[in-house]
Amino acid sequence: MFRFIVRRLLQLVPALFGLSVLLFIWLHKLPGGPESAILGERATPEMRAAIRENLGLDEPILVQYGRFMRRLIRLDLGTSISTKREVTTEFLERFPGTVELALTAMLIAVALGIPLGYLAARRRGRFLDHVSVAGSLIGVCVPVFFLAYVLKAIFAEHLHLFPSSGRQDPTINATRVTNFFVLDGLLTREWDAAADALWHLVLPGLALASIPLAVIVRITRASVLEVLGEDYIRTAEAKGLTERVVRNRHVLRNAMLPVSTTIGLLTGGLLSGAVLTETVFAFSGIGAFVADSISHRDYPVLMGFIMIIAVIFVLVNLIVDISYSLIDPRVRVR
Repeated sequence: MFRFIVRRLLQLVPALFGLSVLLFIWLHKLPGGPESAILGERATPEMRAAIRENLGLDEPILVQYGRFMRRLIRLDLGTSISTKREVTTEFLERFPGTVELALTAMLIAVALGIPLGYLAARRRGRFLDHVSVAGSLIGVCVPVFFLAYVLKAIFAEHLHLFPSSGRQDPTINATRVTNFFVLDGLLTREWDAAADALWHLVLPGLALASIPLAVIVRITRASVLEVLGEDYIRTAEAKGLTERVVRNRHVLRNAMLPVSTTIGLLTGGLLSGAVLTETVFAFSGIGAFVADSISHRDYPVLMGFIMIIAVIFVLVNLIVDISYSLIDPRVRVR
């Protein structure tokens, strides 16, 4: 297992290096440049030249890339052009909210998607199967921002069952330890703060879980149907094994490989920021902040945030590879 993990980690190095090069080139090809975002359209050529010199943008591209990599390794991501704050500080303040929202959405999607997909496959052609397939199609087709507005209008503004915006009630004097609001409430035993933060996650979590839930249902159903047609399943049933043993030891374990891949990819995507959901619920995460940074051509924020998100994404996929090896030990020798 250790050799398998080390081999996967070494395979990530060239991927991250290539990504850093592509990211660096892409950001430097954005039209206008950071001087336009800082000075505006009425800036003189002299003012633009001074800004480029101050930011080091007048140096050779290789020198700029080398400086970028050295600062990235030291986790020195520079200062945001728009907010004038350290990019690392901005990330540490905003990313925990995105993590809480993404994990909430994935917990909902996995907790409902895998059982529904399994039951739909076991009852193929029956009512539950038709409902699951139709529901998954609707979940994929309905835009997330539309569902977010509907949930907000009904359950927050009309029924007043859930809060309509933010990560926590601002009137709660909560203690900040990790900036994960739910976790902070549990660590400090401020149960009202933890409950309120969790309550704020319900509606955006449901909206964000709609597409992952639909995808997981479809993938689980297709994977279970494929496994049910294998000879070893019929052999296990012919031996008189109970349905529980057949389900847990033979069906689900072999059907989980493509499902775990899907969960990993979906989780990585959600951790990169849910722009629309965070905007609708005024949720303080990294999605909307990165979108604003693109419009403002905030190079330090874009380079730092996107690179860190990329690292997190490949680490999530590493966890998926490890789960592969645990589900099917044969993967370790391939």
